[in-house]
Amino acid sequence: MTVHAIVSYDGTPNDDDALALARLLASADVSLALAYVRHAREYDPRREALEAFDAERRLEHGAVWLGDPEIERHVVVDPSTSSGLSRLAAAQQAQLILFGSDYRTPPGHVEPGTSAQGLLEGGSVAIGVACAGLRAEPETRIRAISVHSEPGGTALRTASSLADALDADLVDAHAPADLIVVDSQPHAPSGRIALGGATRGRLDSARGSVIVLPRGVQLGF
Repeated sequence: MTVHAIVSYDGTPNDDDALALARLLASADVSLALAYVRHAREYDPRREALEAFDAERRLEHGAVWLGDPEIERHVVVDPSTSSGLSRLAAAQQAQLILFGSDYRTPPGHVEPGTSAQGLLEGGSVAIGVACAGLRAEPETRIRAISVHSEPGGTALRTASSLADALDADLVDAHAPADLIVVDSQPHAPSGRIALGGATRGRLDSARGSVIVLPRGVQLGF
């Protein structure tokens, strides 16, 4: 079954990193959509028209960056970006939401921003976070995938499936990797994300992009 991924995109450079990760995953036949979350509607019709145009313009920029003018695009209105993307994922039956790292993240590192953090605490959809600066490497591909597994988790099976699809190598958990697939903690409710201290420490030291899986959820590429 094709994995359907939503890319959270607002036109900022760190979200271009999310596009770069999306383009790499598209090589594994991942289906992509772009989403921009507005936090409120304007009461003034003229201002509302301007805000709606701005939202569509941002998504158009993302489509051009990806070289896919026909890509599916969504503008969501929700006070919370996390909540808006969660609702959209449920409506679209998406299994993965992709983010760029926080704008203060040094190149080559991973740091989920506020919106991604909101979904890494009890969310029901797998979350991908691109390493900062990935946008500057147009010729790169995912060559090595490592796994941070937990007893009873699905990260190894997901990573194996993705490695086969991308012709990538599965490497030791502590070896350099372009992508790290991470299980939620064993105590997490089924189908939900929960990260413990050791896992968060692993993410803090990551030098590649990351995908975090809800407990018991496998992505089949």
